[in-house]
Amino acid sequence: MTKYQAHRLAIAPMMDWTDRHCRYLHRLLSRDALLYTEMVTAPALVRGGALHLLEYTSEEHPVALQLGGSDPAELAQAAKLGAEAGYDEINLNVGCPSDRVQSGTFGAVLMKNPGLVAECCAAMIAAQPVEVTVKCRIGVDDQDAEEVLPEFLARIVAAGVERVTIHARKAWLQGLSPRENRDVPPLDYDLVQRMKGLFPNLHISVNGGIASLEQARGFLDAGLDGVMIGRAAYHQPADILCAADRVIFGAQGPDSTPEGAVLAMLPYIEDHLATGGKLHQVTRHMLGLFAGRPGARAWRRILSEGATRPGAGPELVEQALAQIANPARAAE
Repeated sequence: MTKYQAHRLAIAPMMDWTDRHCRYLHRLLSRDALLYTEMVTAPALVRGGALHLLEYTSEEHPVALQLGGSDPAELAQAAKLGAEAGYDEINLNVGCPSDRVQSGTFGAVLMKNPGLVAECCAAMIAAQPVEVTVKCRIGVDDQDAEEVLPEFLARIVAAGVERVTIHARKAWLQGLSPRENRDVPPLDYDLVQRMKGLFPNLHISVNGGIASLEQARGFLDAGLDGVMIGRAAYHQPADILCAADRVIFGAQGPDSTPEGAVLAMLPYIEDHLATGGKLHQVTRHMLGLFAGRPGARAWRRILSEGATRPGAGPELVEQALAQIANPARAAE
């Protein structure tokens, strides 16, 4: 699989969600989808020395590191650390609307300064050999997206960026919370599609509001290069990922199953507990595995109530899985 094929379907970077345990689970469901880290800030790596934020397992490949920052030199150093850690891609966050991101002058607020974004990208590209990509919005606040997005893309392309993921919503930095920014601003998929016409050589993925493999397939069939899915892939991972290798990547063979993923997670959980980890740190990402299936409520309840208890281990996961195998028991 080439790096470009992997980008046909990516799982969005999501703060507090797409940690290494989540990514390991997602990889068990799909061999081919591109996975992203949570956003890691360049200052945390360069000034804070928080290199533990770069930890991942080799099974997660292909996996991309998303960085946040606005200082070209600092981002270049952080990108170099990411490359040395073995990531397959370094992604610059120009889309996050949270208050703490704005106060650091990075994330979506950088849409207002495409020249600085281009400078950051050029520095990151020059500092290390791994491909640098950008994830952005279509604009912020009262910007005219039809005007600012083409200019933004032209600037980062001139800096050497060959791939971009566009969240097809504006970010409203004033008046909307980060949660509201994920839903309230209207989606403009047509604008993203037009950008592909303006920049035919730029690899463009679309993000925002995509909730099914069928919808993702539609964007690919319409000429976009890739699709990135966020919350749907987290809350209903089996619905998005179990058939992804076949539907999106054309793989042969049977689809994965959530039951198979759970069994494969058991030794991972044992290793995590053996190094001092807690069960709930892993199982919190597994709650939606059986969404819509008989026994799913009992699965969630057993894990939610039991995983934080002292001494909780893999046997709790097996107990929860039994409710799926025998949903009649769960209803008793």
